[in-house]
Amino acid sequence: MLYSMTAFARSESSTKNLHMIWEVKSVNHRFLESYFRVPEGLRAIETKIRDVTRKKIKRGKIDGFLKLEHQADQSAIKLNHHVLEQLLVSIENVKAKFGTADVSAIEILRWPGLIEDQISQDKELENLAIDLYEEALDKLIEFREREGQQLETIIRLKLDEIDSIVSDIKSDTKNIQLMQKDKLLTRLSELETKVDPDRLEQEIALILQKSDITEELDRLSIHVSEGRKIIENTGAHGRRLDFLSQELNRESNTLGAKATTPKLTQQAIDLKVSVEQIREQVQNIE
Repeated sequence: MLYSMTAFARSESSTKNLHMIWEVKSVNHRFLESYFRVPEGLRAIETKIRDVTRKKIKRGKIDGFLKLEHQADQSAIKLNHHVLEQLLVSIENVKAKFGTADVSAIEILRWPGLIEDQISQDKELENLAIDLYEEALDKLIEFREREGQQLETIIRLKLDEIDSIVSDIKSDTKNIQLMQKDKLLTRLSELETKVDPDRLEQEIALILQKSDITEELDRLSIHVSEGRKIIENTGAHGRRLDFLSQELNRESNTLGAKATTPKLTQQAIDLKVSVEQIREQVQNIE
């Protein structure tokens, strides 16, 4: 089963004095990275929620934001008077030395540490925050799974398209080589030039060998089969599918370079389109 790396989830809970909200989102990333914004008084939970994230998610950039809303009867602002006094003394010193130090009240309130976080290190509150994060993370994973199922449907469809195009080309391969040989002989006859028959056969064989696409077609079929196996396997799929899409692209490019008929050229273009659509989708897979 495939999992998308893009998702958003939200969980919330209330206590007597607080309303707690976790918002978690994930986006594409080569590895697993997590960033959390939590109130100062709950910094201790970061190690735990990072461990929880690593156990449940293999890849992606995870952003979590914990918001605490105080109930109406609770004051949401508490000043650190010790910091405030030091700050005011510093402002007066600046005024005395430079003659001016115009600072607004809003600017003072923005000073780090001036507004105290009313959330003390409460074990019960910490456990609630961790449990609520796990709930939000599980919702996030469910969303990633649902979107992953849609991506899987698209990728399977594109693999089927590639398989169908390859089958059509294989059925035409013999006719393509015969047509190419006839074309070469026709051009020689038009030149009215005498050519040694044995040498002619050797040159034609060499030209046909250089334009032979059997190997590319076989590798494309193998890659399609491998892609289906990767999807069926467990674990992270994104990197393996990304590498596979690069191999598919390489073979379709080579096939296009060897195309000798308008039909084969168009088929090679159709292959590249399907491969590119797979490559775009796998960038979002865990």
